[in-house]
Amino acid sequence: MDTFEAHRPYLFAIAYRMVGSVSDAEDIVQETYLRFRQVDEAQLVSPKAYLSTIVTRLCLNYLKSARVQREQYLGPWLPEPLLITSDSDPARTTERLDSISFAFLVLLEKLTPNERAVFLLREVFNYDYDEIAAIIGKETATCRKYFSRAKKHLTDNRPRFEIRTEAHTEIVDQFLASCQRGDLAGLEQLLAEDVVCVSDGGGKVGAPIRPIIGRNQVARFLIAVAKQVPAGFRAELALINGEQGIVGRVNGEITGTAVLDIQNGHIQHIWTVHNPDKLKHLVKG
Repeated sequence: MDTFEAHRPYLFAIAYRMVGSVSDAEDIVQETYLRFRQVDEAQLVSPKAYLSTIVTRLCLNYLKSARVQREQYLGPWLPEPLLITSDSDPARTTERLDSISFAFLVLLEKLTPNERAVFLLREVFNYDYDEIAAIIGKETATCRKYFSRAKKHLTDNRPRFEIRTEAHTEIVDQFLASCQRGDLAGLEQLLAEDVVCVSDGGGKVGAPIRPIIGRNQVARFLIAVAKQVPAGFRAELALINGEQGIVGRVNGEITGTAVLDIQNGHIQHIWTVHNPDKLKHLVKG
């Protein structure tokens, strides 16, 4: 199915932003393919519109069930990390990577499924309201209201997104070195005063069940964690969800990721994912 394969990356882009899970987004795209196989493509006015409708509705169904699961999740819920290769299309970098940042995806969790769908389709994928209404099966006026509510919430709370630079890479190098040396003062200099560290272990591995807030508290926590890394551990820099990140490996196996949100030369947020279920899709190297 050449038509479907041509649209697969686009459908994954919608699904991942909707559900925040690489593995579930891939499953939803596959289910979209199975449904597409059952229709006569020649009868479709726009295969892209049809596929977008199917994938969005499957995502809405997923979110309604996932919301209950996440309410029962042990500790903070974070998205599955998405590694971005260095050969990503530079023309789309700022616009596209902003909409998959951890800060943005975590913020989307505060929206209802319909608000999330309408906002993404309108703001990220440039659909007009009539098209969105047809996709989610609501009135156009209702979609405008969904968007207005979502926009207000996100505008009030959305942090500024900064594309990775050499200065960011230098900060992360210093961050790793300070953690490994146990240099508390050096680490504190890199952290914003109100830095927040959020860890997702999902109850599968040890991780704080509440965010750690404040420069000294976060620095002490990170140094304590660094002292406990097992033999064979190594850390490597990576671009994760469009932001400067770190991948931790033990004997080649990925055991965790960290995303650093760097604002005005300081680390403002640290999101770490250790839940092994959220790391399965990452490649062993």
